[in-house]
Amino acid sequence: MPPARVRSRRPRATAVAAALSLTVIPAALVAADAGPAAADSVGLPVVRSVMAADDTCVEASKVKARSEPWTMGALGAARARPLSQGAGQTVAVVDTGVGESAPALSGRVTAIGDAGKDCVGHGTFAAGLIAADPGAAAGPAGLAPEARILAVRGADERGGSTVGQVAAGIREAADGGASVIYVAAALADGKAELTKAVAYASDKDALVVAPLAPDALPRNAKPAPWYWPAAAPGAIGVTDYGPDGQRPTNAPVVGGADLAAPGDAVVSIGPEGSGHFIGYGASFAAAHVAGAAAQVRARHPKLSAAGTARRLTEAAYPASPPRLDPYAALTAVLTDEKGAVPRTERAEVPPPPAAEPRTRALIAAGVGGGVVLLVAAGAVVIPRGRARNWRPAGS
Repeated sequence: MPPARVRSRRPRATAVAAALSLTVIPAALVAADAGPAAADSVGLPVVRSVMAADDTCVEASKVKARSEPWTMGALGAARARPLSQGAGQTVAVVDTGVGESAPALSGRVTAIGDAGKDCVGHGTFAAGLIAADPGAAAGPAGLAPEARILAVRGADERGGSTVGQVAAGIREAADGGASVIYVAAALADGKAELTKAVAYASDKDALVVAPLAPDALPRNAKPAPWYWPAAAPGAIGVTDYGPDGQRPTNAPVVGGADLAAPGDAVVSIGPEGSGHFIGYGASFAAAHVAGAAAQVRARHPKLSAAGTARRLTEAAYPASPPRLDPYAALTAVLTDEKGAVPRTERAEVPPPPAAEPRTRALIAAGVGGGVVLLVAAGAVVIPRGRARNWRPAGS
C-alpha cells in the first residue's frame, strides 16, 4: 500500500525568507547558477521525509547555501567546534540511507547492506547536520565534522518505516560500534519492541536520539500521546523550534521532550552533488542533538551513554523544554561531579638528633659547670684561709 501523503510543514515563502534573516550569523542563500527558482523564495529545494508512489528519487540540488544558516548561530557552533568536532566517534543514522557519494561526507560513511543509497534524501540531510564537512566549498558544516557516519536502513526506499525495521536498525547500529544512534522515525506503536531495542543499545553504551513526534501527520490525524523510540527509557526525545523560538505552525504537539533544538528552516546536504536543501521537522532537531552528543563523547571519552545524555540535558539552556547548548555541554561542571581531590604534600619532619653527641654535650656542660663552682668556691675559701693563716676554725 503506497504511503499516505502527509501535510507539509513548510511555511510560506515569505515566512521562510523572514526566518532566515533573523540570524546571528548572516545566512544569505545564494544560487550557484542562474537556474530556475526552487520551491520557495530562498531558492533551496525542500527535502522530503516520505515519497508518494509516483515520486522519483531526489535529484542533486543546483543551489548552494554560501554561509551558515540561523541554526548554527542559535547553537553556538562557532564556539563549540574548536573544543570538539567528534573525532573518533561513530554516529549511526537509522533512516532512509546515507548517500556515500555526498562530497561533504566523503570517506566517512560506512553502510550496512544497501543503506549507502538514499532515494528520499532525508537520511543524508540528517547526516549532514551531524557531520558535514564542506571543506573548501561553501556551505554549512555539521556540529561534528570529524565524526564517522554508519548508515543503517530504518525505512524502505520510499521512506516508510515499520516497528520491525526501526528496532532492527537500532540493534544493527549498536552492534556496528556506534556511540550515538540517530533515529529519524517517530512511531505511535511498537512500545515493547522499540523499548527493548533502546535497552539493547544502552547495554552496548550507545546513546539513542530520536524525534519526539513525526515531522508531519496525515491530514486530519491527531497526535498520539507518545511516540517511539523517543519515549523509551534511555533515549533522548527531541522537539523542534524555529528562528523566532516558537514551534512551527501545524507541528504535532506532544509533551515530555528531553531537549529542544533548531528544526525549522534547516539547511543541509543531499545524496548527490554539493548543492543544499532546506528542511523542517523534529527529526532534524534530533540530528543536531546527535551531533552534539558526538562532540561530548569525543571530548569526554570516558563518559558513558547515560552520562552523555545527562550532560546534554542538564547543561542545556533553561527553558521549557531545555534547549540544546553544545558549548555548555562540552564545558559545564555538573553540580554533583567530583573534582580532583587535592594531594596533600607530605610533611618533612627532621630526624631526632643523635644520642651520642647529645650525651657528650651534657657531660661537657656538667664538667664545665662543676669547674665553675669549684673556682667560685675557691675564690671565697682561699682568701679566708690566708687571713686565718690556714688555721682551723675555733683555734
